[in-house]
Amino acid sequence: MKKEKILLVEDDATLSFIVEDALTREGFEVVCAANGEKGIEMFRSENPDIVVADVMMPRMDGFEMVRRIRMTSPGIPVLFLTARTALDDVVRGFELGANDYLRKPFQILELVVRIKALLRRNSLGGAEDSQLVIGDCALDFSSQRLTAGKDTVVLSHTEAVILDELFRHPNEVVEARTLMWRIWQNDDYNNLNRLHGFIYKLRKYLSGSRSLDILNVRGIGYKLANRQPE
Repeated sequence: MKKEKILLVEDDATLSFIVEDALTREGFEVVCAANGEKGIEMFRSENPDIVVADVMMPRMDGFEMVRRIRMTSPGIPVLFLTARTALDDVVRGFELGANDYLRKPFQILELVVRIKALLRRNSLGGAEDSQLVIGDCALDFSSQRLTAGKDTVVLSHTEAVILDELFRHPNEVVEARTLMWRIWQNDDYNNLNRLHGFIYKLRKYLSGSRSLDILNVRGIGYKLANRQPE
């Protein structure tokens, strides 16, 4: 079976080595570049299945590299690795075509999970149904944006995963364990409070909607339901 190929573009040699080694152990073929200019060269010669790129790099940053790659290969999945956390930087990355954004420092397991998810969605043509609309709310999973009424929010990856599951099962109870498996690949009870925290934030994001709210189904999970009139 042909291995899926990852182009890793990272100027920190130590981090690049660690990530390359971990991804290779996961069964991927990994090719590396140390800056954006070399990344474009490697992209053209290696034909990778996904690009994992730092943002801040010498000679050419990740934003410019991805902008140029997108001109000829608009469908290639792109995941940015960055220490930059300003909202404007996140928005710019998604506007340039990033599919996901992972802030440094990060856990290798989380990177692996996100890469596999992007490759799976790409192979299934996930981009075609990445935007889900219910009432006055729209979720674009590929850009991780939620529109609720007149408000638009850029979500974290975890927030987008939770809403994606709820949007695909409107007015149905989604078990907490199902959400935990999608996020952390386990249903460890210790993660339940973390999940509650994400749900709390998502409820605030949906406060601008006149259509939808997230209800807590005690002891089971959550339901994306029609907002009750006040």
